Amino acid sequence: NYLLGVGRADCTGPVAEIPLMGYANPDQVGGGLLTRLYSRAFIMADLDDSRRVVFVSADIGMVSQRLRLEVLKKLKSKYGELYQQDNVILSGTHTHSGPAGYFQYTLFWITSKGLIRPSLNAIVNGIVKSIDIAHQNVRRGRLFINRGTVQNSQINRSPFSYLANPASERSRYSSNTDKEMVMLKMVDSNGQELGFISWFAVHPVSMNNTNHLVNSDNVGYASYLFEQEKNKGMLPGEGSFVAAFASSNLGDVSPNTKGPFCVNTGESCDNPQSTCPVGGATMCMAMGPGNDMFDSTRIIGQNIYLKARELYEKASQEVTGPLSSAHQWVNMSDVLVELNATHTVKTCKPALGHSFAAGTIDGVGGLNFTQGSVEGDPFWDEIRDLLLGEPSNETKDCHKPKPILFSTGEMTRPHPWHPDIVDVQIAVIGSLAIVAVPGEFTTMSGRRLREAVKKEFDSHGTPRMDVVIAGLCNVYTHYITTYEEYQIQRYEAASTIYGPHTLSAYIQLYRGLARAIATNTVQDLPPGPEPPLFNIGNMTLVPALTADRVPANKTFGDVLQEVRPQYRAKEVAEVTFVGANPRNSAENATEHNFLTVERYNSTSDSWQVVKNDASWDTRFYWTKGLLGRSNVTIEWHIPHDTELGIYRIRYFGHYRKKLSISHAVSFPFEGTSSAFEIT
Repeated sequence: NYLLGVGRADCTGPVAEIPLMGYANPDQVGGGLLTRLYSRAFIMADLDDSRRVVFVSADIGMVSQRLRLEVLKKLKSKYGELYQQDNVILSGTHTHSGPAGYFQYTLFWITSKGLIRPSLNAIVNGIVKSIDIAHQNVRRGRLFINRGTVQNSQINRSPFSYLANPASERSRYSSNTDKEMVMLKMVDSNGQELGFISWFAVHPVSMNNTNHLVNSDNVGYASYLFEQEKNKGMLPGEGSFVAAFASSNLGDVSPNTKGPFCVNTGESCDNPQSTCPVGGATMCMAMGPGNDMFDSTRIIGQNIYLKARELYEKASQEVTGPLSSAHQWVNMSDVLVELNATHTVKTCKPALGHSFAAGTIDGVGGLNFTQGSVEGDPFWDEIRDLLLGEPSNETKDCHKPKPILFSTGEMTRPHPWHPDIVDVQIAVIGSLAIVAVPGEFTTMSGRRLREAVKKEFDSHGTPRMDVVIAGLCNVYTHYITTYEEYQIQRYEAASTIYGPHTLSAYIQLYRGLARAIATNTVQDLPPGPEPPLFNIGNMTLVPALTADRVPANKTFGDVLQEVRPQYRAKEVAEVTFVGANPRNSAENATEHNFLTVERYNSTSDSWQVVKNDASWDTRFYWTKGLLGRSNVTIEWHIPHDTELGIYRIRYFGHYRKKLSISHAVSFPFEGTSSAFEIT
């Protein structure tokens, strides 16, 4: 028995003009909304409430150090010492379609256009609000664990790196990805279902880098399906049941199950360099199972959801036992790793290799870099030396065989380009150990880490622990490959920023945390060096908000392109309005809803909302015109099981008006389509 609380809150932020975080493609800027982003919080406590653990899974690319520090600061001012760095885990789902701009390290500013306050604030406030809701709902309950295999939902996107791992190690596993989903189900003492956290290793990159609609990708769609099923009759984002699909060791795992093909010729490019005969690496893209990216997102999300539903319904193994958590800050650029009794190695100052710029088969880089480069390129190296300075010999030697593209650990202007101080953290709930990792562990790296942690618990009298990896927690440090995968220098290895011994260092550190928990000596762990909080104003290249304007003889919310009078199921109802910048709305209301689909009820002579902007089958597009004008187009992809009847689509926005040179105000407005019939 435990005390349990769950909560969910919107953390979407601005859906226009903000770069999306994930593919590092500067052209991929938000231009609307497919589904909302949520933070999902779970509080677990001993019955006597002596110890608490908070696990948050947020629909964002990753948790940044800035984000975590600001969340902890807010929690401290609200709750004192109750929620702090050791017992709060913040994890990102790793969607690549959420707003960027919430980082304090300079490298991330390049594609994020700086530090974007509205984006950061939306995520901080959403996470804190979800924890507040969970905190207010804490009650007695029970936990159940289950695990099972998810089929047809992932491939290894760097199989040639995986093959570099020892054959004896590979032979212990049936696949080059981890197909297991772990399910932690929560029920209160009256038997009311509260929700669950599940962990499964897959990249949420079913939506590719041509997408401009903010959304939570495949795992977010799985959450949506489960919550819609359990919160009957509620709109998305409403209802008390919370379903989290959290990330795990997804470093080399893609949902694009058809594998890599040359987009120009259609032939396979499943080769060590992921390159095509014509057009090179930029033409090599992996395809999902669907006929477009929306369809692939739906198929993979539904696979994950169906497995979760089965595991949830059959979960019968109860989790019992005490709670504990351990946390340390570590300077990852300077860890001494004891490989064995006689051999010691070191981690390195952070640096990115040439293949980092190549991207992956899920999203290629814009320049002609290829994966698997163990040689530098004199042309790019020369440009780098001129602009950013040459890496020191010490850093070059430390990272071998990685040819260094950016020596980020030696770049400090205007602020350091990469973190040195990193969080390592484990939370234990009875027989479940959640290992919170600060980045993307590959399949084999994750297996080694889980095994090492399990062994540590075993050898200190805590056998049969379920060890699960929670990915993209607390601070972002890119990838963590095995030493053997590192030698191949594909994208994941080039992005293993602390050098070839990064994984060994983490294994040593997490074993230390596990040992402290198992031997009840957590209080003796040194906290480590605190991470810096840089004093950054609003450093951003995002265009300033200007006054919105309308065409002659029109006003905000007027219909420019009307719906048709009749539609059938599976068709798309579409309407275009005179619009205004959606950023106005994000800055005015924390939970602004941009649209509704409403059905006419003749008995009550009223309109009932049946869909909102978080619904999977609605799409909100914003198109910027000249001189402050813009249009909004709303699509409703009418599902096959839609009730027949009369419907309309409504749009809700805010326009910005200048009252004086220095003072502008936003005013709400709305627009409504004509009624249409579904026949």
